Amino acid sequence: MKIMKKIYEYIPQYAIKPLILCVIVNFSVYSGARLFYTDRVFHDLTSNLDDRIPVVPIFVVFYLGSYLFWIFNYILVSRVSKDNCYRLAISDLLGKLTCFIIYITFPTTNIRPDITTSGVFTNMLKFLYNADAANNLFPSIHVLVSWYCFIGIRNNKTIPAWYRYFSLFMAVMISISTLTTKQHVIVDVIAGVVLAELTWQLSLQLQLYRAKKLINQEA
Repeated sequence: MKIMKKIYEYIPQYAIKPLILCVIVNFSVYSGARLFYTDRVFHDLTSNLDDRIPVVPIFVVFYLGSYLFWIFNYILVSRVSKDNCYRLAISDLLGKLTCFIIYITFPTTNIRPDITTSGVFTNMLKFLYNADAANNLFPSIHVLVSWYCFIGIRNNKTIPAWYRYFSLFMAVMISISTLTTKQHVIVDVIAGVVLAELTWQLSLQLQLYRAKKLINQEA
């Protein structure tokens, strides 16, 4: 309870509702898309290059640990300023909505390897496979959200440079983990990064429009 209280105190009041909305939309998109998958044809976008990427079970640590990275950086991005918080929320909602539309119109899947060995990381990977069905792949939401965590502070000088580089490192490692755990394929990763960049730029234009509208009303 003390940890939750400290986290709550760390979140600005203006950021609480936007961040909660991001969480709700995330789970709604991921679970809601699966309601449309009955009797659908799934497309496998696995390439020859994907087949050459080995399974590296230890990377499941980055894949599962991404949730902690997301929580911390979404709060950090929101703390920069109110405008930055809203820009993140708009980007996130636009990105997730785009994912939802693609998921239900062009459902994708892949074939995961049959893991016969045992060990801490292989067992974690088996758990992941059992918990998460091989769909909702293109674009990768794991990559999308991780990239928001980086670009949200990429050019902000109030955040120490070392942490901005660390966020880039984490975003890249999480993206790689989606491939080395065979949760996603290369095109999923590329689409996640591109979608994050596009929606981040679009969200700025939407906020500028909102600001200009308020100025005109006051004038």
